Amino acid sequence: MSCLLLGVLRRRGGVGTAAVGVRSLASVPSLPPAVSDFVSAAANECKPAKVHVVTGTPEETANILAGLEKEGMVKKLPKYENCWLARTDPKDVARVESKTVIVTKEQRDTIPIPSGGAKSQLGSWMSESDFQKAREDRFPGCMEGRTMYVIPFSMGPVNSSLAKFGVQVTDSPYVVASMGIMTRMGTPVLKKLAEGAEFVRCQHSLGRPLPLKAPLVNSWPCNPDKVLISHLPDTRQILSFGSGYGGNSLLGKKCFALRIASRIAKDEGWLAEHMLILGITNPQGVKRYVAAAFPSACGKTNLAMMKPALPGWKVECVGDDIAWMKFDSQGKLRAINPENGFFGVAPGTSLKTNPHAMATIAKNTVFTNVGETSDGGVWWEGLDPPAPGITLTDWHGKSWKHGDPTLCAHPNSRFCAPAAQCPIIDPLWESDEGVPIDAIIFGGRRPEGVPLVYETFNWRHGVFVGASMRSESTAAAEHKAR
Repeated sequence: MSCLLLGVLRRRGGVGTAAVGVRSLASVPSLPPAVSDFVSAAANECKPAKVHVVTGTPEETANILAGLEKEGMVKKLPKYENCWLARTDPKDVARVESKTVIVTKEQRDTIPIPSGGAKSQLGSWMSESDFQKAREDRFPGCMEGRTMYVIPFSMGPVNSSLAKFGVQVTDSPYVVASMGIMTRMGTPVLKKLAEGAEFVRCQHSLGRPLPLKAPLVNSWPCNPDKVLISHLPDTRQILSFGSGYGGNSLLGKKCFALRIASRIAKDEGWLAEHMLILGITNPQGVKRYVAAAFPSACGKTNLAMMKPALPGWKVECVGDDIAWMKFDSQGKLRAINPENGFFGVAPGTSLKTNPHAMATIAKNTVFTNVGETSDGGVWWEGLDPPAPGITLTDWHGKSWKHGDPTLCAHPNSRFCAPAAQCPIIDPLWESDEGVPIDAIIFGGRRPEGVPLVYETFNWRHGVFVGASMRSESTAAAEHKAR
């Protein structure tokens, strides 16, 4: 199998397409040389039964979703247009910070080293030798019996000078469907790679080769006991194992767009930040763009899609989560949203708190770990009660009613929707040069002890305050929400 695969992937001569459900490795298209080498090495290590190069066409996406539905990983929601519901293993519901590591030669290259042997609060380091042992304990043969999908993707508009490219291999069709929403994916990116563009190498496996040795929970393959999300900034690599949850498996998101991108930005002289971007226009027609840094589950999406209560003011959304910023030739700070979709926290999102988000997720959306209504819709805490006669099923797939001691939707349940569907998407949200940033807001979830809003004295004071702010833990990581 390995020799045949290597022969197929090493063929030169352009970019092709592949159909979903390829029956033999001989149908895998030619790949650019550097991509071919990466995919060949991953296939030799992971031993998939099939390889499928993702093209990003609507027909391919429909087939991917149909396959997920057949496997029981997602369920179609008839109340909406092309919307789907996934329920994960309860052990795979959030980013796992304690198992997320940066691999460098020296620890001080990753995190400050606290005195007295205390554990750093600013990340986790793993030595190169320990990483190699962990890799050898996880990845060999991890995709046996499964299809390895090859996802060429762009963070940012494909032709933007601020965009960066990646190639992710994964054995999760859920990841393929979600990456199709969150990134620019497929053949246009392969063409850029064929021209010699650099790319980040992303390798992901659920860690459940076939045949299964133990039954799945909720038809959701994962391997919680061996989860490891590792980043190798020196070689621009990401290797993620054991989790299918978006923050751990959609490697274009936090793994690439923040962690690896922050190292690329340091080397190249720009910034990769956990920030929303919005445009705000006053009654006199003057428009400014603002970036705002909030931790996950602290209101970035609601702020990015704000519906102003003040007459004459207008807010438009560029992005709700990540900003890549660089000074242009005139010294103006410009920013792009490297993502193509919204991966938002569902609970608390409603027509009252964020009507624009509710309009955005009405079609072409993948919901994960939310409640389900008996008429084929979704529900979570913060929404109005269902109409009389409509019953609810919780995120575990069990009957649920108001007053039950458990929650209907997981606190970190998500919607994954195309950004272009947002009714207030900014006209320049895909501008190749980015939008000009005039102010930066830092915030978080602090219910007591600090003023609700305060202004710093100057830019230097702002940097100090922004760097020293803290926020309480939320359900977006493995910590329990307050």
